[in-house]
Amino acid sequence: MEIRRSGSQPSQRGPAEHFTGNVRIDPLFEAREPGRVRAISVTFEPGARTAWHSHPCGQILIVIAGCGRAQRWGGPIEEIRPGDVVWFAAGEKHWHGAAPTTAMTHIAIQEQLNGRTADWMEPVSDEQYQGEA
Repeated sequence: MEIRRSGSQPSQRGPAEHFTGNVRIDPLFEAREPGRVRAISVTFEPGARTAWHSHPCGQILIVIAGCGRAQRWGGPIEEIRPGDVVWFAAGEKHWHGAAPTTAMTHIAIQEQLNGRTADWMEPVSDEQYQGEA
């Protein structure tokens, strides 16, 4: 058994090449062989969001605080709130982040495949984020 105490792993800033706005990433756990699952807690300040991306094995988001937005390529922008569980299928192009005036925190769970958990694409434009594109 291993217990990782709260605060024992340093927070990280979401890298600008993958995020717009202020984003904090708190690692929760990394899989140990033969496991492939990892989880992180991500907090988006108002208006912050991911770039478009996909996951080779899909992704589950569990919203734990605030109000956010999520969208799959070609679909409508969906509001997400605490208690919501969002599933993105393997290879599904999508983004997620905070609402314009409210921060949002979710736990992201995804599996590694060949050493990667995500394939990052172009930033979500302000027009796309506002639903105008």
